[in-house]
Amino acid sequence: MRQNDIDGGREAQLSASAAADRGWDESLYEGDPAHPAGQGQNPENAAASASASRHGAGAGRGHRRGQRGRGGGAGGRSGKGGESAAAVSRAKRPSRGRRILRWSAAVLSVLILGTAAAGYLYYQHLNGNLSKDELNLGDNKLHRSDPNAAGQTPLNILLLGSDSRASKENVRLGGSRADRDRPPLADVQMLLHVSADRSNMSVISVPRDTRTTIPKCTDPDDGKVYPETTDRINASLQHGGPGCTVATWEEMTGIPIDHFMMIDFSGVVSMADAVGGVPVCVDKNVHDPKSQLKLKKGRSVVKGEQALHWLRTRHGFGDGTDIGRAKAQHMYMNSMVRQLKAGTKLTDPGKLRGLAEAATKALTVDKGIGSVKKLYDLGNDLKRVPTKRITMATMPWEYGGGGSYVLPKKGDSDQIFSLIRNDVALDGKDKKKAEAGKSAQPTEPSQPKDQIQVSVMNGTGTALQQPVTGRASVVAGALARKGFSQATADQTPQSRADTTISYPRQELRGDALAVAKALGVPERLVKHSTGVQRVTLIVGADWRDGTVYPKSEGGTDKKDQDKAPDSADALRGDNKKACMEVNPNYTW
Repeated sequence: MRQNDIDGGREAQLSASAAADRGWDESLYEGDPAHPAGQGQNPENAAASASASRHGAGAGRGHRRGQRGRGGGAGGRSGKGGESAAAVSRAKRPSRGRRILRWSAAVLSVLILGTAAAGYLYYQHLNGNLSKDELNLGDNKLHRSDPNAAGQTPLNILLLGSDSRASKENVRLGGSRADRDRPPLADVQMLLHVSADRSNMSVISVPRDTRTTIPKCTDPDDGKVYPETTDRINASLQHGGPGCTVATWEEMTGIPIDHFMMIDFSGVVSMADAVGGVPVCVDKNVHDPKSQLKLKKGRSVVKGEQALHWLRTRHGFGDGTDIGRAKAQHMYMNSMVRQLKAGTKLTDPGKLRGLAEAATKALTVDKGIGSVKKLYDLGNDLKRVPTKRITMATMPWEYGGGGSYVLPKKGDSDQIFSLIRNDVALDGKDKKKAEAGKSAQPTEPSQPKDQIQVSVMNGTGTALQQPVTGRASVVAGALARKGFSQATADQTPQSRADTTISYPRQELRGDALAVAKALGVPERLVKHSTGVQRVTLIVGADWRDGTVYPKSEGGTDKKDQDKAPDSADALRGDNKKACMEVNPNYTW
């Protein structure tokens, strides 16, 4: 399922050590890929000018023009034809100076070109480290999130941890040699949601033993079709790859997934080493022989294999189930984010290079972010979120099947998924901002309702359910009977979990609210978006029949719907005092 880009492979590897000594930054991918000048330069020449790499390929292009003028150095060979020795001597002196100056410029040009080429080749080398796969293997995909009033779009990234034993190193780290040929399971699954305005980030973990519907998936490599089934969510990875896990998440949560990133055992170890270790805390001495985790009470810094032991342990924390493990993973991620945002290990170019190597070798990503440049840009986007506005939570769950698996907890899990779908932060701090914004916005229609243009679209289809035929026409007809005579059905295909009413300009908010009131749609589903041209109603999968929005499916606003429910066990990113509760059966 993985594709490794090997463009520039051998040459890139030969140049990697030289570039590695200098580290790398965004300047390494600002060069001209069509003209990787100096590709044949000796890497040692490239290493001679560290500052050139920081100026990027733009400096190299400027010096190429100077290099082409180097032939003028021959002009100093005058003095023939009976000129006096003094005249010849006088002519030679400035000529020698010019030759030295031009020679120096030429050497400098070669060094800069060599450095730029080495940087470009090293960038290609890092690209070659990445493995890439299809984003979604399902037949039906949710439409992407709409932009907000400022044209900004939220971002949803699915983070996966694979238990693959497909290499000697993964067998050594994960044990279970008998599983070497078994298709991997997605034992760690977290959805990272970044708000449209990049003011906050929410992370939701789903326990690996969550029983759910895995939709039909088709492996793009061999065309094998995996039929729809009900199983633990970690088995979705075996149905063609991470793209089937993405399809499963979209079906279960109604949240459109923009990207995924997957890492295996050895990747966790190399990343933990690259950042110099991650601080963690336990409230008692802990020893889990199965994961090999052994720590003393209090704070420790875990790195390498010890970090993997921390992330894998189930028995050592809480009640000894996957729920405790998810919380330990949240603590680890919070600490790692704080480490990276504080600049730990990122001031030394060599260590930065080590982090780049570890990250690119460790990851399998979707093709939409399948280059170092795109990952770098994505990282810069995520870096904008303040640590105090990062919230980690676990999907509210309940036991099923006599405790052999878990199920999403009705009500609470719907609430947390709805918050993400509607771009509301799990920490509850968006409420005041939203209320302040609404107070200055119009609430009355800008024109009589028979003049309000309304587009109605059918978004009732999901990965498992076909759209309800004619749904847009039915709802548009209901609006017409209520006086909105310019309501029309738009046949553009859509797929949305939630019904939404969007308006393109602030002065049309009152018009959108009038439409919502006529149909019983709650105000929280009315949004300002630059993605529409007029008031637009998308009838979602939550409203598959009838002409009045069903209150039993969320039609009534609740005071506690502006933050994660208590059952989500939320943890803030700036909480440095959090300590894992050790299972009393695994102390020493």
